Amino acid sequence: MRCREVKKISIVIPCYNEEENARPIYEAVRDELVRNCPQYDYEILLIDNKSTDGTRAVIEQLCAENKRVKAIFNAKNFGQFNSPYYGLTQTSGDCAIMISADFQDPVELIHQFVSEWEAGYKVVVSCKTRSKENPIVYFLRGCYYKLIRKMSSINMIEQFTGFGLYDKSFIQVMRDLHDPIPFLRGIVAELGPEYKIVEYEQQIRRAGKSKNNWYTLFDAAMLSFTSYTKVGMRVAEFFGFAVAFLSFLIGLFYLVAKLLFWNSFTAGYAPTMIAVFFMGGVQLAFLGFLGEYIMAMNTRIMNRPLVIEEKRINFPPEESK
Repeated sequence: MRCREVKKISIVIPCYNEEENARPIYEAVRDELVRNCPQYDYEILLIDNKSTDGTRAVIEQLCAENKRVKAIFNAKNFGQFNSPYYGLTQTSGDCAIMISADFQDPVELIHQFVSEWEAGYKVVVSCKTRSKENPIVYFLRGCYYKLIRKMSSINMIEQFTGFGLYDKSFIQVMRDLHDPIPFLRGIVAELGPEYKIVEYEQQIRRAGKSKNNWYTLFDAAMLSFTSYTKVGMRVAEFFGFAVAFLSFLIGLFYLVAKLLFWNSFTAGYAPTMIAVFFMGGVQLAFLGFLGEYIMAMNTRIMNRPLVIEEKRINFPPEESK
């Protein structure tokens, strides 16, 4: 009688300066898998995005203790999107689950993801309904998600950060894209199969300081705008036509007023200066928006690798580089 093949779950944990969290998140994930998913084999992949603290030493120790723990050390910091995405593509399980190292994503949801996967869903996404993070940041995130959803032709998933489960068939889709600046949230919404949404409350960080700031949030917003909307260029186009038409009407008014009241009508320099500064500001703003699109296009045309590895640990010879 032939034995039933044991399915394998891959857990991907992106790390950057998570010295205080690396071991606790590993232990929490391991215990969750052993306790609630005992019928599955598993691997835990920690991908480090060039940490500057002792994170790598902790990860190396974990790999020495448990051969099911794998590690990829990036040669440089390749950003908040590339490294997690690359980690998912390097998994060997029947499904892969990505979870943050800071405990903001509840480890307890892993077995629920797996249950939905066994029920037939190839992708299971988690959406925040509440958050214990900064309420202003959470509010702005909500506004951003609603805005991008309305402006995009893709049905974007609100309050989805990447925490979820991905079947190996969708992981293969991700590998085949060869996108040097992948935006996982948009890729799931655009190319993913029917997915199941699991709601949760986001927790505060267990330890350490968040690596996200206003610049990284803006970077994420611009990547989603330039990848999945035409709104920036359309707004510039329509606004340009509107301003040109308005300028024509104002110019016509001044011409008629000057012809009718040649000696008494004096416009002065104020209207001219206001118009010059206003149009200069508008042009600079939209040139910046155009530059965002061009930068995204240029990066994709160059087709550089997602990351460059410095080292990998506990990978079998056929998966080593």
